[in-house]
Amino acid sequence: MCGIYGVLNFKEPDAPCAPLLVRMGRVIEHRGPDDEGHYVGRGVGLGMRRLSIIDVTGGHQPIANEDETIWLVLNGEIYNFKELRADLENKGHRFRTHTDTEVIVHLYEEEGTGLFKRLRGMFGLALWDAKRERLVVGRDRIGEKPLYVRRESNRILFASELKSILQVADVPRRLSLGSLQEYLALGYVPAPLTMLEGIEKILPGHCLLVENGRIEDQEYWDVPIGQSEKHSEQEWIERVREKLLETVKAQLVSDVPLGAFLSGGIDSSTIVAAMARMTGRPVKTYSIGYGGDQSYYNELPYAKVVAKAFGTDHHEIVVRPEVSALLPKLMWHMDEPIADSACLTTYLVSRLARESVTVILSGVGGDELFGGYRRYLGDNLHRWYRLLPGPVRKSVLPAVLKLFSQDRTSAWKDYARYAAAFIRTGELNPASRYMSYVTLFSPQVQHELLRQESGAGSNGNEMAAEALRKCFARCTGKDTLNRIMYTDLKTSLPDDLLALTDRMSMAASIECRAPLVDYELVELASRMPSSLKVRGLTMKYLLKKAVAPWLPREVIKRKKRGFGAPVGGWLRQDLKPLVHELLSEEQVRQRGLFHWPAVQQLIEDHQEQRSDYTDHIFALIALETWCRIYLDGSGGMAENSPGGA
Repeated sequence: MCGIYGVLNFKEPDAPCAPLLVRMGRVIEHRGPDDEGHYVGRGVGLGMRRLSIIDVTGGHQPIANEDETIWLVLNGEIYNFKELRADLENKGHRFRTHTDTEVIVHLYEEEGTGLFKRLRGMFGLALWDAKRERLVVGRDRIGEKPLYVRRESNRILFASELKSILQVADVPRRLSLGSLQEYLALGYVPAPLTMLEGIEKILPGHCLLVENGRIEDQEYWDVPIGQSEKHSEQEWIERVREKLLETVKAQLVSDVPLGAFLSGGIDSSTIVAAMARMTGRPVKTYSIGYGGDQSYYNELPYAKVVAKAFGTDHHEIVVRPEVSALLPKLMWHMDEPIADSACLTTYLVSRLARESVTVILSGVGGDELFGGYRRYLGDNLHRWYRLLPGPVRKSVLPAVLKLFSQDRTSAWKDYARYAAAFIRTGELNPASRYMSYVTLFSPQVQHELLRQESGAGSNGNEMAAEALRKCFARCTGKDTLNRIMYTDLKTSLPDDLLALTDRMSMAASIECRAPLVDYELVELASRMPSSLKVRGLTMKYLLKKAVAPWLPREVIKRKKRGFGAPVGGWLRQDLKPLVHELLSEEQVRQRGLFHWPAVQQLIEDHQEQRSDYTDHIFALIALETWCRIYLDGSGGMAENSPGGA
């Protein structure tokens, strides 16, 4: 696991870049505290920071081929490198190391950019072909590893983290108003956008070829669409079970200690169960819980059940509201604002795990593959909902729900929150209903919130959640659930969940692997009929059948909980001073992005529990924190603030 970075000068090939590489690497030392390396050629510079996982002593990067005409830096892991290496050795290639990185160099010699289709793993890579003066930068299929790029008329800059690119002195820091609108709509910034103008994220399953000053985007993989296979339910159970075990086994390759996150949910428990079947010693597991009156969020009892069932070496941490002091540090590490409190929990449990392991396995991705979100119940619920008389749907039910508090501090308040969201969308078509479920600030609220004179908000109705609209347009099948799940796989999974998993684990200098988003498992799940993913009101129907023999019954039967912090309650109590500091009238007016009355109304409605605006307020807090760090150059990590050089 590493951080990579570099520059290619088109018009000034003799311009020195070694000092620049040093600055770009220093700011992401957390991604690779064990080693660093640079290659400088004519017009090009490649750099990396290394967290040593495979071939600890011999895996120094950049790595070259035999005649040093091809150079490579890699962030990530290639799980099938041993099979690829054996094939390449049979073709006459000779290896100098035992690392997975060197395999890619020789694979490029054989197959050029076709190499991406042979790689099974998580990666962001950059390869320099000196003979052709060609730069190749690419990202893994699902988007586990990040890769930022800035294209200019005379050069291209790239890095694993945005802050590395900002070490180039003449790179401007201008807020992208289009990206701001997408952030408000979704709670994250979808690729290829970033929150800064002129810098983009390479899309998952894509690579860039830069040759003779020309840049070509190539897509080498996409989630298969409309290829449903017909097998019996038992055959699907066996296929899923077999692929789960094979995928986890592939990701256990490591020359350093590894463990697993354990929330006590089905996904993380499945990973632990699979690991326990394959290792000869207790699996090291790590869980997070909450003190005080936040028992609704506390998953430690379920995690303990699983830990006991498999005899794991179990570790726990209990979190309290003062973790909010970490927010500036975490937003600095995130590179872009994110309205997901899981960034707090992921960082803290990563820091706990780093005390005893260097690699951690996570269950992230299981909901998107096998149907684990409540929004996936929409179509089934809607069939019953439409049987009610119109006046009941449109008047009686909304009036009744107004009598109940909507919050996330208890099961009943949470159900009221979901019921209100469903009824608000009950008359919409399936696509619009889904869009409403996952949209944070609706177009109407964005219009009220954004200041027209700032230049934002003028086209809010068209811009909101544009990334989702593009995915729906691309996936044109008749199966609504599979269209929704495809959209989640292409948007919220890489740009929210996997992004925060990567940044927060790397902030603790630990490598996090996600077996459930292995592309072979993704392809298998995409061929599964949606009726086996959600049946009636049962989510993850087939996955539960597949892993039921492995897991304690109470884990299979438990209600779904997210992996976030109880921020909603904290915002009303312990975090009120933070809200008043970051979202005061003075601060909002000074920032100049939002209308203060709209912000004030959100805070008051949440405080009085008239509506649950946890994510909305957290989104605004995260944004203001990010602005102070990346636009103002203050309020972040003082010792490593992302200033230009």
